[in-house]
Amino acid sequence: MSRNSFLELHHISKRFHGVQALQRIDFSLQAGEIHCIVGENGSGKSTLVKIVAGVHSPDPGGKIIIDGAVQRELTPARSTQMGIQVIYQDHSLFPNLSVAENIGIHQHLEAGRALVNWKKIRQTAESAMAKIGVALEPNRLVENLPVADRQIVAICRAIAADARLVIMDEPTASLTRQEVDALFRVVKDLQNKTITTVFVSHRLDEVMEIAERVTILRDGEKVGTYIARDIDDRKLSFLMTGQDICFQPIESDYNREKTILEVDRLSKRGNYSDISFSLHRGEVIGITGLLGSGRTELALSLFGLNPPESGQIRLNRKTVQLASNWEAIAAGIGYVPEDRMTLGLVMPQPVSSNITLAVLDTLVNKLHLIDPIKKQQFIEQRIAELNLKVADPDVAVNSLSGGNQQRVVLAKWIATEPKILILDSPTVGVDIAAKMGIYDIINRLALQGMGIILISDEVAEVYCNCHRILLMRKGRLSGEYTPSEISEYDLGQKINAS
Repeated sequence: MSRNSFLELHHISKRFHGVQALQRIDFSLQAGEIHCIVGENGSGKSTLVKIVAGVHSPDPGGKIIIDGAVQRELTPARSTQMGIQVIYQDHSLFPNLSVAENIGIHQHLEAGRALVNWKKIRQTAESAMAKIGVALEPNRLVENLPVADRQIVAICRAIAADARLVIMDEPTASLTRQEVDALFRVVKDLQNKTITTVFVSHRLDEVMEIAERVTILRDGEKVGTYIARDIDDRKLSFLMTGQDICFQPIESDYNREKTILEVDRLSKRGNYSDISFSLHRGEVIGITGLLGSGRTELALSLFGLNPPESGQIRLNRKTVQLASNWEAIAAGIGYVPEDRMTLGLVMPQPVSSNITLAVLDTLVNKLHLIDPIKKQQFIEQRIAELNLKVADPDVAVNSLSGGNQQRVVLAKWIATEPKILILDSPTVGVDIAAKMGIYDIINRLALQGMGIILISDEVAEVYCNCHRILLMRKGRLSGEYTPSEISEYDLGQKINAS
């Protein structure tokens, strides 16, 4: 089926403060196609999207054509008028507004009414949610929603806006497999209406599943645009990174004689029930299951932020009651949250401040003042240990790539010298090369004797990086597996069947 061209970019370049973010990019989108843009963090994907959205103007010499018309000055308002909707990674929602208000606000503003038609807004929201098979409470404030539900709200808002082009930046990062399937069905429905969809994603398996064409960027340049069915994920990884990346199950062993954590019949109504497992020195345990299975709630209980109602937590055979995160930290537990932007880091603050945030009391001199030399040495050591790619430790964290932001979170918690480190979806929103770097860090920490709990819904992530894998279903443990006794495919089937 022949399609008309909706968007064309010719010789698009963009330079920021001496850094060449994009270099002479040619790019096109056909009406109704499903297109994926992939590349490592810092490859130029976000810059390209922001140029299409009118947020950034291209450098002189570039040309943007929409519906056959050259756009002399593309602004965000003009881009929206042309039917372009972007769902950014931070969702760009109004936290103090309800689900329904966030989804239906565009239609209200477009209508220019002085009075709000609450009934219409609610109907718009419910219709958009019905399209992807979700049913969030319309009156619930967005700030009280978990990450996955906020993602759903952002997707529904774009769907409700009757866009001609919907660009989704990591839209499935926090969705269950069922929600991903529902989203893909919506995308297919949009395609039938000649609405173009662009995915910007690090999840290569999903890219291959949904895309018709894939455009690959590397270091600000276009590697090429390919028919998706003509390449596999291994070739895609190579084109993105220039490296032949292959995931292999963890080979290191752990100390089976040294139990450092015991969870005994831990329960909290509405969160999880009757959870029991142990963690050994140098062991990496995976906890997986669909979102809503109770994984994160359990992790927060182990970190003192969601006290259980019954059961016991024992550290080195001693029963403890963790009533706060500070008590957990003092007991030797660190926690890397899923939402690094709001819970893991202070984004406007420098890298140096974030790394030292949890250990400032250890960096004081005899006068109880921060020792600048000791602090500097400490920061340099952490940066070197985690191979943080940062020219100046005093730059703001929000200026770093997603992969380097995650390394800063890890550096902050490793600085506390925990005996146990809980990682909740540690590679959400980072590229494949950054993932490999994080996996290397996990393996190195385990070899040093740290016990690690890795929470993830990515099958390959838990399969290749964990000694044992616990499957949660509806707040309960439903199975325990080792990679040597189950295939990655069968593990995925068990997870998605739950």
